[in-house]
Amino acid sequence: MTRRELDAAGISRPELRRAYQSCRELNARHGRTYFLATRMLTPAQRPAIHALYGFARRLDDLVDEPTPGSTVDSISAELRHAEHGFFGDLADGRSDDPLRTAVIDTVNRYGIAENHFRAFFTSMRMDLTVTSYPNRVALEEYMYGSAEVIGLQVLPVLGTVVGREDAAPHAAALGKAFQLTNFLRDVAEDLARGRVYLPTDELDAEGVDRDRLGWCARTRRIDPPVRRAIAAQAARIRAVYAQAKPGIAMLHPVSRPCVSTAYSLYSGILDRIEAADYNVFAGRVRVPRRARLFAACNAFTQVQWARYRQPVS
Repeated sequence: MTRRELDAAGISRPELRRAYQSCRELNARHGRTYFLATRMLTPAQRPAIHALYGFARRLDDLVDEPTPGSTVDSISAELRHAEHGFFGDLADGRSDDPLRTAVIDTVNRYGIAENHFRAFFTSMRMDLTVTSYPNRVALEEYMYGSAEVIGLQVLPVLGTVVGREDAAPHAAALGKAFQLTNFLRDVAEDLARGRVYLPTDELDAEGVDRDRLGWCARTRRIDPPVRRAIAAQAARIRAVYAQAKPGIAMLHPVSRPCVSTAYSLYSGILDRIEAADYNVFAGRVRVPRRARLFAACNAFTQVQWARYRQPVS
């Protein structure tokens, strides 16, 4: 199956095939749900998605899963080294690192803007020192580099039936919606890492501070002020999903089922949060397995029909 994907993508050089294979293995090992989602894309699209995922995963783990004994200064130094190495290799058009080799090839094949990667590094640096965001403007500055640019990076791979610049705002909004959903679901988990990704002024408006969130996390219970705050955040996220939705129809038909399924499952997390009366502290909110299987089966059916009707050129 890997050989078929590489052949379909026109990747023939042995060192490139090995580089993309290493990215695929990383995705399969660490991003199982994401890896399964890539199966809804055409074989030709998958290597690039694996490369972009591997790049983001490596940097995210560097910040969020540091080696024992690491300090903020040592992680910052590693991040700077990774940044300088990546952009140096990108300028040279080659790398000795397999993951970078695959990413550089993907960037060149699909014309992905370099500034998307610069913004991603900026947000990764913010995670080393920023533990809260005073308002939504500050949070969105972080989210642009950590979530929106992910949508913008994969957009050329997914393909569009309109100008890429027309689809870009919707792709960025979808990346933001997914991350905001994670922030809301994982309040307790992020708090344990010393971070709060809900705007401070919006929490203040409901009488909620870090100590109150900490009480909810410790007791796995939710009080009225926090419930109102979580409900208000959910409503804001719904509005971002609404901004993103028109972009699905702008994608190439073979890419729509994959993105539509992700849209359905992630927005379904908000449904589950609401069904739990907004108590995101009692346990990790998940979409039921039956619903996930139904969505996946439906998407695979749509994928096969789309490939038959309008194959990727």
